[in-house]
Order: sequence, then structure tokens, then C-alpha cells
Amino acid sequence: MTTWKEQLADQIPETMGILIDTYEAQIELRKQGKLDEKVFAEQRLRKGAYGQRYDNGQRHDGVQTRQLSYPSGELVKGPDTLWDAPGMQRIKIPYGGLTARQLEVLSELADEYADGILHITTRQDIQLHYVHIDDTPDLMRRLAAVGITTQEACGNSVRNITACTLAGVCHDEVFDVSPYAEAMTQFLLGHDDVQDFGRKFKVAFSGCAGHACGLVKMHDLGLLAQTRDVDGEIVRGFTVFVGGGLGTVPHQAKVLVDFCSEEQLLPLTQAVSRVFARLGEKKNRNRARIKFLVAKLGIDEFRRLVQEELETVPHDDRHTAYLDSLGDFTYEPAKAGMSLNGTAMPDGFANWYQTNVYHQAQHGYSAITLHLPLGDFTAQQGFHLADIARRFVGDNIRLSVEQNIVLRWVADADLPAIYRELHAIGMGDAGAGTIVDITTCPGTDTCKLGIASSRGLTAELRTRLIERINLLPDAVRELKIKVSGCFNSCGQHHVADIGFFGNSRRSGNHKMPHFQVVLGGQWHENAGSYGLAVGAAPAKRVPDVLEALTNRYVAERAEDESFQSWVKDLGRKAIKAMLQPYMQLPSFDDQPEYFSDWGDSRVYTIDDIGVGECAGEVVSLFSLEIAKAESTHFEALLALDDGNFHLADEQAYKAMVLAARALVRTKYLDVGDDYDNIVNEFRSRFYDTELVYDRFAKGKFARYLFKRHDQIPNRVNEDYAHQMMDETQLFIENIHTAEQRINGVIVS
Repeated sequence: MTTWKEQLADQIPETMGILIDTYEAQIELRKQGKLDEKVFAEQRLRKGAYGQRYDNGQRHDGVQTRQLSYPSGELVKGPDTLWDAPGMQRIKIPYGGLTARQLEVLSELADEYADGILHITTRQDIQLHYVHIDDTPDLMRRLAAVGITTQEACGNSVRNITACTLAGVCHDEVFDVSPYAEAMTQFLLGHDDVQDFGRKFKVAFSGCAGHACGLVKMHDLGLLAQTRDVDGEIVRGFTVFVGGGLGTVPHQAKVLVDFCSEEQLLPLTQAVSRVFARLGEKKNRNRARIKFLVAKLGIDEFRRLVQEELETVPHDDRHTAYLDSLGDFTYEPAKAGMSLNGTAMPDGFANWYQTNVYHQAQHGYSAITLHLPLGDFTAQQGFHLADIARRFVGDNIRLSVEQNIVLRWVADADLPAIYRELHAIGMGDAGAGTIVDITTCPGTDTCKLGIASSRGLTAELRTRLIERINLLPDAVRELKIKVSGCFNSCGQHHVADIGFFGNSRRSGNHKMPHFQVVLGGQWHENAGSYGLAVGAAPAKRVPDVLEALTNRYVAERAEDESFQSWVKDLGRKAIKAMLQPYMQLPSFDDQPEYFSDWGDSRVYTIDDIGVGECAGEVVSLFSLEIAKAESTHFEALLALDDGNFHLADEQAYKAMVLAARALVRTKYLDVGDDYDNIVNEFRSRFYDTELVYDRFAKGKFARYLFKRHDQIPNRVNEDYAHQMMDETQLFIENIHTAEQRINGVIVS
């Protein structure tokens, strides 16, 4: 039977294929107990492969778990480990851009490897749940064959780079930021300077200051499109924000540079990354985001360090090469733009048209939003949607940070027809961008950190709001609600008009699911300001809290007064008094229904909360680099077993070079990928200085590398290849020992 690796060999980019092969080897090494669990965890997280939460290890909705154990006999305790139950696979979709074929493949993978559901995240990613780790390499190969990667979808790295969903079609944008987001994605993906972060790093682009599409002010690095008149010529660039972020303690981003020209965009980003990698916290994960470094140093000192670093960033042709191809980034509509006039309107079209249709800057075209409850759609819906896209919009599909799908370049005359087809597959709901369009994180459904059921609450709120949506005044219909299952703000509750995040309280001997109420966040102006918590209510009272808030807002607001302004004028004391009746804790005997969460009939508990995997362990750069060498050596062993002695020799040699590079990078980050340069740096820094000498070998193992580097073997047979395997293993072990000795670890 032909494997996916064999079938797709000529369709997968070489670099991506190597990364996936290496990852597959690491899975096998971990099963054999030959790769440290923390190192492997960081490696798999950088491929977007997560563990996920389960209900006491029970099977979910017909998804069959596979019982596995390490052949070495080592066992991993707990029902939710990757080895005895499926997990979650995150897939990066830069700036949310998808083609019809990519959507089709994603749907195939959801259908074949997951539970048939595709989930859109607030970073324009796709997540598949209940995926078994053994299936992930082939899943990644099938994605790579259509230009999608999971590389660095998680872990202590640069996450998916987001951008305005309407970029390129918006009336108010300065210019289309999509090609810049694409260029930065490709430049930073796997870049040496982003491999040694203490935590994740999030980047966003926005084409204008007023709207919320890009949310640049709540990101580690935010890029806001600007132009300047320089000697009579209009020059493109960006206002650069740094140090923003939500999480448990939200920080508003600070302006790093008022105007960064497009030529300096990538070098400046690289300089920021290098400063963060060098000075960012590594030991305490709770303080390891760049927002804490900026707060600690102050923006003026951080700016000085970045400018200083910018002068030392090595030259790279890619810094500006992408500018020559900006004109190639174009959109091809499936049809010519035509007016809607005179076209028959189906039932329900008017409401949908009012909330889900945006008239593009290009005459005769509109962008339509598919409002997806909970950010989910099925594989079957995905197949149908790919077909609809091909006929109506071509490859102009975007995922939004509000967990919806946007089809762009719809000819206005086709709006009734596309509505009929979307309605037929259950994707024609009205209400996009209104109060019923609630953003939510996975919460206790699958996240190990979930405290309360964010999805359950969201479903309940949405149901109640839809029942009375036509009775709500416009001021309420336009409010933003966002829900997180814990304090980490994955649902972005801080920037909502009304936000909720999960916590718990005790009443007697029982715990009760609660949600903290956060009011007054500003979604517009790129997440212009954050809301503040005003108190926690039992989960089952949250719908009542929402109704009380919206009713009083409607009754008391001045004409055209925003919710944010009303909250500020009312004051926290008055709000607390208003909500106090909903915050009372009943006893278990009096109201037992309060002691179960939304969508779950069981008595509530938080005993199964685990260690979150959203960033992984803080693993040293050397550990990550040497793991690549060990995986490559494993590939060499497989080649030897297959009788491919030339490949075994090449892989073994590569493994030694990678091991040497791992050690060199502890002293010299900019060593690069050139074999000659790596070997020369290793020789001068560690061999000539005798840092790789030990009591017995006296540098002998280092000479294995030099011998193979200096002379390509004339004849490679089984004996020679076998010898190379042994020499490579000894060299890698020597590198481990040298690193420990150099860094003060006692080596017996």
C-alpha cells in the first residue's frame, strides 16, 4: 500500500518534508524512551500537536481511543496523555487566507482523522480535535501538499500572524496588509532568531486605525498601515506597537516606532525578536511574555535596545526581496461584478443581507460573513462550501478573529443565490457582528486549563438572545460579547463590551462554576482599551446578569451613548450593587442545578484541571537544537535498515553538523546553516579551545566530524555506514557532555 509520504513526495516543499520526517522520527524516539518528554513536548507543540482534556478518560462521541505504551516499558500516567487518547491539532492559516482546495483538504482531514468538526480560533487558525498523534505526520504531509503548515502553530514561538479579514477590499484601509503578513510569515517561519523565546509571540497587521479587524494594540507586535510623503513620493510603512497582550494581566501595547518603512519592516521585527530572545524571562513562564519585558525596561529603553540590535542584524536578501513581488499579490474573482437590482429575494434574505453583507470598495462586489455558532462547522459543510466558493468567489476565502468565515468578491447579483446555497447547508444564519455573534474559547470541552464551560454558556446566551433579537434596540444588538473558560483570555473577554471568564466558588462542601463579569472593553480602534472585572456570578445566573445589564443600559443611556461610556459613568460601585443579587451562592440542597455547568448534567468539579499546553515547557535552545540532531541520526539508522547506505551516510553526517551547530548556537546565534561555517565555528570555539575534550577521548569524537566533513567517502558500503552510525552517536553524546560541562552541570 502506497503511503501518503510516497504519494505526495513531489508535492511537498523539500524543507517542509524534512521537518515532518524529523517530527515523525521524534515520535518514534519518544515511544522508545530515547527523547526527553519535555523536549518532545516542545517539539510537538511547535508542530501544533496538543494534548486535550477528557471526561475522566472516557471515550467521546464515538471517537475511539488507542491504547499505547512505550516499548521501553515507560508508562505515562493519566487518561489524557497523547499516547492513550487523541489530542488536538492546530493548523496555521496566515492572515486567515484559504483557497477552495485548501478548505477541501482541511475538511477531508477533519472527516478522516478527527471528529468531523473544524473549529476556527481567534487567531484565524483551524483546530481539529480528537486527532491521534500517530496520524499527525500524514495529516501534516497532506496539508503541506496544498501549501499549509502546522509549524510553530503553538509552543514558545511566533504564532499565526493575523490580519484584517477585509484587507484589500475595505473602504477605509490605507493599503492592503495581506502581502506583508504573508511575507513576515514566511520570513519568521523556522527563523533562528525566534527559536529561543520563553513564551509565545503574537503578531497582527491592520490596514486602518478605526476598525477592530487587526487588533494591533493587544499584540506582542502590532503593525498599523501608514503612508508618508517623502520628497513628494508616497511611501508605505507601519506604526509599530509592541508589548500588548491579554492573558491574566492585560497590557496595552506601546508605540515602538511611529513610522517604519516597508524596507525596514522585517529587519525591525528581527531585531525585536532578538532582544526578546536574549532578555525575556525564561524561568518563570508567568512573566515570560514580551509585555513584561517592555514593562520592566520601559518603552524608551526597550526602543533603544531594539535600535541598537537593528544595527547588528545580519544582512538578509529576504528583508526586501518580497517587495518586488507585492504587485503579484492580486485577487481573481470568479465572476464579474454586477448589481443586485431586479433580483428575486428569498425568504430570510433581508435580515441576512443587513447583518452579514459588506459592500466592498470595488464596485459590484460584496464580502459576506458566514456566522458560525461557537466557531464550528462540519467536514460535510466544508466540502459543500468549497464547491460554493469555486462557483461564486474562487479562492477568496478568509477566516476571521471572530471565528467566522468570510467569502470575498461575491458579485452583488449573486447574493440571493449564494444565500440560498448557504442556507441549504446550515451556514446561512443572520446576525454576524451582532450581539448573537459571540466569541468563545474551547473551555472545559477540551482545554486542560478550562474552569467553566465557555461553549456551554455561549450556546445558552445565543439561544436566549436569538429568541428576542427582534425586540432588542440597535444599541444592544451591536454589543460585543466574548467568553473565556478561564482567566487566560483566549476568548478575548477583556476587549468586549461584556466579557465573561470562568472561575469557581465554594458553597458548603461543593464547588460551583462561576463566571467573572468584565465590562467596558473597547473592540474598535484595534482593541483601544480593556474592560475591568466587576464581580463573579454563578454560571447559571449569567444569562440573568446579561439581561439586567442590557435592560438598564437601554433605560438609562443618553442619546448615542456607547456602552463603554455608560459603564464608566455609572461606576463600579453602582454596577456591583446592581449585580449583587445575581452573585449569591445557594446551598447544594436548595438549588442543586447551580452545581452543574452548562451542557453538563454531572456535579461540577475542577479536580481534572491539568497543566495547560498553550506554551509548553521552557526548554533550552540547546535542547531543541540537539533534538534535531538526534532525530536526523534516527533517520540515518532507518536508512541503514533499508539498505540505503548512501542516504545513511548523508543523514549521519548531517546529524553531526546539527549537533555541532547546537553547541555553537549557545555562544554564537548567527552561525547560519552553511556546513563549512558551522564546522569552522565549532572548530575554533570548541575544539581548538579544548572545550569538547574529555578525560579519555581528548577530542577524538570531534575529529569524527572533521574527517567526514573534509573528505567525502569514495565507497559507501554496509560496514562503512554502520561505522558512521556509531561515530555519529558518540559525537552527539560528546556534544551533550561538553554542553553540560560548559554550563556548569556536574558530569561524572
